[in-house]
Amino acid sequence: MAVCCRGNHGTVIGNIPCTKDYEIKRDQRSESLIPIRMITKTAWKNIWRNRVRSMVVIASVAIGIFSGVFAIGVMEGVMKQRVDAALNGEISHIQVTHPDFRSNSDLNFYIDNTDRVVSDIKGIEGVESVASRLVIIGMANTASNSAGVQINGINPEDEKRVFNLYQEIYTGSGGYFNEDTREGSVYLGVDLAKSLNIIRYIVTDEGLESLATRKVPVSVIEKLKPFVDERFKNEKTFKRELKSILEPAEEAKYGYLIRESAQSFSDRARLTLTFLDSQNNQTGGRFRIVGLYDVSNSIYEGFQIFVREDELHKLTGIPGNVSHQVIVRVKDVDNTMEIAGKIKSLCPDLEVMTWQKIQPDLAMMSELTAIMYAFFMSIILAALAFGIVNTMLMVVLERTKELGMLTAIGMNKKKVFRMIMTESVLLSLTGGVVGMILSKILILVTARTGINLSSMQEGFEQMGFSPHIYPEIATKYFILVAIMIIITGILASVYPALKALRLDPADALRTE
Repeated sequence: MAVCCRGNHGTVIGNIPCTKDYEIKRDQRSESLIPIRMITKTAWKNIWRNRVRSMVVIASVAIGIFSGVFAIGVMEGVMKQRVDAALNGEISHIQVTHPDFRSNSDLNFYIDNTDRVVSDIKGIEGVESVASRLVIIGMANTASNSAGVQINGINPEDEKRVFNLYQEIYTGSGGYFNEDTREGSVYLGVDLAKSLNIIRYIVTDEGLESLATRKVPVSVIEKLKPFVDERFKNEKTFKRELKSILEPAEEAKYGYLIRESAQSFSDRARLTLTFLDSQNNQTGGRFRIVGLYDVSNSIYEGFQIFVREDELHKLTGIPGNVSHQVIVRVKDVDNTMEIAGKIKSLCPDLEVMTWQKIQPDLAMMSELTAIMYAFFMSIILAALAFGIVNTMLMVVLERTKELGMLTAIGMNKKKVFRMIMTESVLLSLTGGVVGMILSKILILVTARTGINLSSMQEGFEQMGFSPHIYPEIATKYFILVAIMIIITGILASVYPALKALRLDPADALRTE
């Protein structure tokens, strides 16, 4: 039976002493919570004891974070546009070929019984559309020039379900294949048309008006007016004339826009395609240009041309119901690998490649974006950290007497360290939140209007990027930046906090 007795030192139940251990432990738990709230509140008030200094630090952090996050949004927009352009207009998600075709490009390495292969692939869940192609390397020739090209024999209706190239019609250049398109028609890129001298250049009043809407200075437009209705046979000739009438800075900034506005295409233009047939004999045909496509990839534009598949069958002697490529578009790009595996199980004798394998450089850039963004923000935050460290050192110096008093009345070093660290984190986080809000607003605005870099269009398109950028940023990157800001605040507080811990309370109290 338990015996309970009271004494000066507490209560005893049986042999178990029951002093005030329970109350002490409860007080310790509450003390561990109260100081956190108290220290956070005190740290926030301390920030505003010197408003000017704190506002300068917050503003510098906000500007740095704003610049960094907006730059990430621009880079993310550029990257997404490039990947979308590749998947929607160039390579699609999955390509199926003969195992030796990609390395050899021999037109006799084809897929037999294409209709059955296409039908089997269409039956896979998650597949949106499928198209087949004949692919031949050849030469395109005009009276004044020639160029090496990849000739793609396509079924226009199937192709439209896989790619959006039929929508990228160059203004004033005709159109895409349709029911009324005659036999012997070809669809090619603007850059190839330029190199073959199919495009002529003529300065028109309409072209000058379009330059005015694109913010080309009136002084530049006035210099072009004497050349209205004058024709130039190729881009080289027109460039030479522009250099003679424009200042070097004007030509560098507005030359591309002027040349673009003066481009003219004749719907009677023709070219000759030459290539090897299935017996390795040279063959070819004369083709009328039905239209030109204009995409943000000058390399693709300058190499890829399209004709009807049945016409290419006739010219090459390749049997019917075969193709060199079966191109697959999936409903969800995240399921590409899974669907590619299912296609491989259906067609074990064929090579099945996802877009990541077809263009590994693009896939690598896409996969490494988070690492690149983190590295980019680390550089910005490292620079900002020096300002925060300097500010916190000034805080410790100004409050030497106050910190000595807190230590003298019993505040332990852990709490002093925590208070300075909390102040540093709150200072960093306040500026960071302001910067992220401002950058998000600007990203939302520019995502609608776009950022027009047409003055650098030629350079962008040579790298495969569009000069019209639409920034965007995922929520995960805001979370990443917020975590990095908190870490920066903690690291920036370490040296000032250690400085405070080394203070001798007696010496600190004597400080004026």
